[in-house]
Amino acid sequence: MTSDALTAAVRPGVPQRSSPELRPAYRARLRRRNLWIYAFLLPTIVLYGLYTLYPIAASYWYSLVEWNGFSDEQTFVGISNYREVVADPMFWSAVRITIVFMLIVTPLRVFGAFLLAMLLNSPRLPFSAFFRTAYFLPVVTTTAIVGVVMRFILDPASGPTAAVAEVLGLGPIDLLGSSSTALLTAALVYVWKFFGITMIYWLAALQTIPQDLYEAARIDGARAHQIFQHITLPMLLPFLLIITVLTVEDCFHAFDLMQSMTAGGPYYSTEIIEIYIYRWAFAATIPQLGFASAAAVLFGLLVLVVVAFQAWATAASRRMRRGTV
Repeated sequence: MTSDALTAAVRPGVPQRSSPELRPAYRARLRRRNLWIYAFLLPTIVLYGLYTLYPIAASYWYSLVEWNGFSDEQTFVGISNYREVVADPMFWSAVRITIVFMLIVTPLRVFGAFLLAMLLNSPRLPFSAFFRTAYFLPVVTTTAIVGVVMRFILDPASGPTAAVAEVLGLGPIDLLGSSSTALLTAALVYVWKFFGITMIYWLAALQTIPQDLYEAARIDGARAHQIFQHITLPMLLPFLLIITVLTVEDCFHAFDLMQSMTAGGPYYSTEIIEIYIYRWAFAATIPQLGFASAAAVLFGLLVLVVVAFQAWATAASRRMRRGTV
């Protein structure tokens, strides 16, 4: 039975939407509603097209030309820019630094936030709502401001870190001025900045576990470590895959924090791919927009691989959830 027939059977005497007396009025009302929807969406569509879609499309063209960004002259060079980028050892250094940065940040955020979420998810913990807010507060703080403040805090001459080191008799410590510690320091600040969002992911995942399973396990005499091993971990395994991929993808967008803290220094030891692109596009004596666009396209392909892996992880997580529920 169709929905119209069912409506007529349940509510006899009420005209159906497909009836001749309501069809023109219903269609007119539907057109007016859709018109308002598109009217409200239009500013977003226009701005998204101008500031997101157009720059992405233009970067592909700029990657095929030699252009300094100021003159009207654009010389078509084909894939020459890509060859120069691939042949540049600094590009591969930026790729390596980005990967090292990701390998530092991802385990700390994923597993550290998991332990914290397990603690904050306990109903026995007092002031759990306060602690959740406190850990999430850095997430909503502007990243560039965090970088500037942290640079002041870690200043070896006048920052609080220098004062503490002097009291402890450690001497001057320049964490951001040394090539051996700058990347690790910036990575730890990045972990602290976005630790709260990963914690929220885990808290949301923990809320999906039915409490009946815990109650049944306690009635059967299971201890805390047995409940964690046989209920919590298997139920959270699908979420581990998704949260890890999301964190890995997020590590490719650390430009604002790294630029405000180190600007890629010292000696290019913290120059991730985004700063490498920025340096050639805007910070060079003679900007090379074509070269920078080619590097950006290659970086986009790398991110696209991560996005494809994220799609696979999401599908795999759904299959795992069906197997555990």
